[in-house]
Amino acid sequence: MRRALFLAAAAAAPFIITLSTPAAAEEGMWTFDAVPTQQMTKEYGWAPDQKWLDDRRAAALRLTNGCSASFVSAEGLILTNHHCIVSCLQDLSSADQDYVAAGFNAATRAEEKACPGQQAETVTSITDVTKDVQGAIGTLTGAALVKARDARIADIEKANCTDLNTTRCQVVTLFGGGQYKLYQYRKYSDVRIAWAPEFQAAFFGGDPDNFNFPRYAMDAAFLRAYDSGKPVASPQHLQWSPRAPQAGEITFVIGNPGSTQRLWTESQREFQRSQALPMRLILMSEYRGQLLRAMKESADKNREAGDTLFGIENSFKVFNGQLRALNDSAFKAKLAAGEADLRARVNGDASIGDPWADIQAAVDQRLPTYLDANFLSSGPASYSSTAGFARTLVRAAKERAKRNADRKPGYTDSALPLTEKRLLADTPSYGWLEELGVEFWASKAREYLGNDNAHIAALLKGQSPAAFAKALAASKLSDPAVRKQLWDGGAAAIAASNDPMIAFYRTLDPISEQIEADFDQNYDAPVTAAQSKLAQARFAAYGDTNYPDATFTLRLSYGRVAGWKERGADVTPVTHMGGTYDRATGQFPYNMAKAFEAKKGKFDANTVYDFVTTNDIIGGNSGSPVIAKDGSVIGAAFDGNIHSLGGSFGYDGALNRTVAVSTAAIQVGLDTLWPAPALSRELNAKRKKR
Repeated sequence: MRRALFLAAAAAAPFIITLSTPAAAEEGMWTFDAVPTQQMTKEYGWAPDQKWLDDRRAAALRLTNGCSASFVSAEGLILTNHHCIVSCLQDLSSADQDYVAAGFNAATRAEEKACPGQQAETVTSITDVTKDVQGAIGTLTGAALVKARDARIADIEKANCTDLNTTRCQVVTLFGGGQYKLYQYRKYSDVRIAWAPEFQAAFFGGDPDNFNFPRYAMDAAFLRAYDSGKPVASPQHLQWSPRAPQAGEITFVIGNPGSTQRLWTESQREFQRSQALPMRLILMSEYRGQLLRAMKESADKNREAGDTLFGIENSFKVFNGQLRALNDSAFKAKLAAGEADLRARVNGDASIGDPWADIQAAVDQRLPTYLDANFLSSGPASYSSTAGFARTLVRAAKERAKRNADRKPGYTDSALPLTEKRLLADTPSYGWLEELGVEFWASKAREYLGNDNAHIAALLKGQSPAAFAKALAASKLSDPAVRKQLWDGGAAAIAASNDPMIAFYRTLDPISEQIEADFDQNYDAPVTAAQSKLAQARFAAYGDTNYPDATFTLRLSYGRVAGWKERGADVTPVTHMGGTYDRATGQFPYNMAKAFEAKKGKFDANTVYDFVTTNDIIGGNSGSPVIAKDGSVIGAAFDGNIHSLGGSFGYDGALNRTVAVSTAAIQVGLDTLWPAPALSRELNAKRKKR
């Protein structure tokens, strides 16, 4: 299973204006209660009505592994990306049956297999609770502000979701604290894999083609949601339309973009530029090298670490692209100009004050503690799933003993069902990979913090990183039955456990809690207060032409099918399936999938394969449906082009492109390459009746 460190935000683009100023045409990740229909009408002469929006919202899904998806039949069938479910395939695979390499194709629904730990959610309502949460905050500052905010959020979530088996409530912070919205979800905890192509078809071109175009990738898969052992009824689904996209046509992407920082200040961006991004890139580069070396030792290791490697390489490209964007002189100038424009409009308004100075002070406070936070907040959990289990178990034992309003985020009543589901999922664990991750963390923590650091001394106890990792490798937490026993046993079971990983986190967690308390006091609280003031300033200066930063909640992006100019040459907006044969070299990663080799000449080579649009998306949007004006689905977004990698901070309509796989190509996959006649009939039944 991919490590949390490597779940990256894939991006929108580097070279234009920050959202201190109003959104430009086709820019924006809009919440469903604030869709800019007037702006769309001005741009296109048409905009969707409320019924169109409500129907599409009801079909959209959020996958809790960090992706998006959509219902595409009345019987719970879900379209998403292959790379969004590859961890499911890996969890279900063995040395004898590799579903990642060979793909998965359930001939009947009885053969569809549950994806461990997966959950799908669709938004049922959005309610503004800003006054409620801000009223609880009042004039509080520091840790008291954070405590009051989190307590009120926990109470709102609990009051509005009493049936935790089928519903989930989440209060989302927007505009850095300028708004708070309650999102209510219908959740589906039984999600099964129905169909997936061969890995080499889904990821043809590998890392060299990632974040590039032209592309020739079948990055699509189908899941199905179940309830009480039966496929769920999903009457609000997208109509399948296996047709080629048309150049210039209007497209909508509906999904859950992960995280952007377009509303950050110059001081926050400078922290990313000088501290956070360089650190991430160095660590990822070193760990990737160690992982690649280990993967060469055997075919089993190569298979077992494949998903982890993909996550590292994907994230490395994203963070490297972000750093390059932040160091681009033209981009830096435009970001600075946007902040200067807002400052000028505030012009000494006493009700706003100087939130930029407040944030700078908070950043200054964060700098001396950043290394401790980076290595000690979660410890080796960023590199090891068993370490992640231990951290959750130790923390949950303490938090569950508290009343709901006093618990930390992630451990409240509304959040615990998903935490428990992930913790107890029956997923495979590979001892060598766990040990490699723990040893890497220990070696880097000791290197950066120093062998004489009091925390390092308490944690490593004089052991070398290799010996430390070997000792923790004796943990039994890879067994879900052991985890369940500790979860059910609560604080008493955790205190009595002699599991080495549990013992380690019993020592680390108090250190982590102190780091978190310092962060709440010196950074989170003052930045929340300052961002709330900045939100007031933006609304006063620019009205409702702004959208909030992405928060892995449902958003709508509008655009059109269009290529772009690359170094003076036109990049066409589509590729064709026959181009796979021209691009193939026979050598990885440009070796063809077996089905492509076997079925050459059996399908129309001119079928549109992948295409690009101007939609503004970022990581988390992977798997989002690309929807036509008539409301039908014509593709699934799976990537951005290379220019999109600075999209955390800005958008450029001339260069930024979403990359999607067409439904026309997916239909060829279902009919010819990896035949799934029952799925094909299910998808096309309603269309054929019309």
